[in-house]
Amino acid sequence: MIDHYAVIGNPVEHSKSPQIHTMFARDCGQDIAYRRLLAPLDGFRDTVERFRAEGGRGLNVTLPFKEQAYRLATVHTDRARSAGAVNTLRFDADSIFGDNTDGAGLVRDIRENLGITIAARRVLLLGAGGAARGVLGPLLAEAPAALTIANRTLTRAQDLARHFDSNVHASTYQELSGNTFDVVINATSASLAGALPPLPRGVYAAGALAYDMMYGTKSAVFLENARAAGAGLTADGLGMLVEQAAESFFLWRGVRPRTATVLAALRAA
Repeated sequence: MIDHYAVIGNPVEHSKSPQIHTMFARDCGQDIAYRRLLAPLDGFRDTVERFRAEGGRGLNVTLPFKEQAYRLATVHTDRARSAGAVNTLRFDADSIFGDNTDGAGLVRDIRENLGITIAARRVLLLGAGGAARGVLGPLLAEAPAALTIANRTLTRAQDLARHFDSNVHASTYQELSGNTFDVVINATSASLAGALPPLPRGVYAAGALAYDMMYGTKSAVFLENARAAGAGLTADGLGMLVEQAAESFFLWRGVRPRTATVLAALRAA
């Protein structure tokens, strides 16, 4: 029998997950079906339980349901607990397994696809919302020299920093003036509106990576501005999307798909 999986969200019609997982399954010789699952904003749990009752084996969870997915899961990984959110559910016989693969996807894209080492580098993470929280644990596991969270509201950055590590520093954007960073990651939603985080001049060290967790045209404004401000390398979040999906696929199927051909196909499209 074919095993069924889906991505659940609202909205969800834009999701590239069906294409990604279909390519993974073909590459790995796995017999699965994968679709989009639109859940009413007040009907996440009911939609998940119905999918599971119909034989569904697992779900990718996208906005705005990641925190609800955390509460629904009965078993959590350490990275799900540190994120306080779940983007991958696996339905086992007597439990609902919840993980967060966002940070792992980000780190693998930076390290494996872009060839950038995070260890001993100065990292700047822009934003203190759910996207930032979801990637902080895996970033810190790479042992950067220091990690700074910058946010418009300092108290939000401070709250997030306290939750993690003494090596995490909280800052406003203005307070970044005079500091330089080797890796700058945009985890804000500013790109959705074509806006920019208010970075002061001079934050990019020589050869620095500027990375936007958005992808495609949404990331263009941030990346173009970063290049003009001195970033040596820029990247959008499409690689992160593919890598976090590969981690989910591994959790479901026990095999890790190759990502390079999938990423190349998405870029070409």
